Amino acid sequence: MPDVTLPPVSSAYTQVEEAVVHVVLWLKLGAETVGAGIIVLGIVVGGYLFVKALASRRTADFTAIRLTLARYLALALEFQLGADILSTTIAPSWEQIGKLGAIAVIRTALNFFLSREMKDEHRAAAEHHVQRQARQHDQPE
Repeated sequence: MPDVTLPPVSSAYTQVEEAVVHVVLWLKLGAETVGAGIIVLGIVVGGYLFVKALASRRTADFTAIRLTLARYLALALEFQLGADILSTTIAPSWEQIGKLGAIAVIRTALNFFLSREMKDEHRAAAEHHVQRQARQHDQPE
């Protein structure tokens, strides 16, 4: 049996650690890219709906447009928060962890308030729809 010399444990550990850091950085970049793409897509969809509502002079549709854009933004914030969480797994200093924690708190708060506003506007739109249906039903033929 030939003599096999194994690399020192610290060298193998360092190589694995560097590989994990590279994988996490790529995953973080991917999550940030997906989040940015969702924001761009939301802007395009919201812009299209806005122009369509302006062209048909249906200003009542603006709330629905805001809700549509808000959904895209909320989803994008989730991806951005995921990227921040990935960053904390390889953060080299407490200062960096603190900054990422602050960013995560801000994004979480934004997402919370955005979600709450979406629910409120969705509820208001549903009530408006019910009232409109009731008025149409109560009108004599």
